[in-house]
Amino acid sequence: MARERKELAADSAFEHEELAAIYVKRGLDDALAMQVAKQLMAHDALAAHSRDELGISEMTTARPIQAAFASAGTFALGAAMPLATVLIAPAAALIPVVIATSIVFLALLGGFGAYAGGAPVVKAALRVTFWGAFAMALTAGVGALFGASL
Repeated sequence: MARERKELAADSAFEHEELAAIYVKRGLDDALAMQVAKQLMAHDALAAHSRDELGISEMTTARPIQAAFASAGTFALGAAMPLATVLIAPAAALIPVVIATSIVFLALLGGFGAYAGGAPVVKAALRVTFWGAFAMALTAGVGALFGASL
C-alpha cells in the first residue's frame, strides 16, 4: 500500500493508464475504461488501485478477532473428541483407543479445515495427521525419558 501511495504521488497519469488497462482486460472498451478509472481515482485513487490492481478489499483483509475465536473453537472441539473417547473406551484398551481416535480426529479436522478454507483436502489432512502424530510421539518420548506415565 505504501508503494502504491508513492506511485500515485509520483506519476498519477501512469497509474490512471494502468487502472484503465485493468478495466480493458475485464471487458470494457478503452473510452469507458478511461472514464471509469478517472472517476474512481477522483473519488479514492488508493482504494481503486488497492482493490483492482492489488486485489485488496474489505473481503480479503485479515480479521484477527474472528480468527482467534475460530482457532479457539476448533482447538476445543479437537480436544473434546479424544476426551469423549475416554468416556466410552474400555479401561484395558484406553491408551491405544485414545491414540487411534486422536489420529483419526486429526485427519478429519485437518480435512475439514482445508475444505472450509478452499485448500486441497487430502494434502492438508495428511499434513495435519503427520505432524499431530509426530507431536504426540515426541510428547510420549519426552514423558518416557523423564519417567512420566501416560
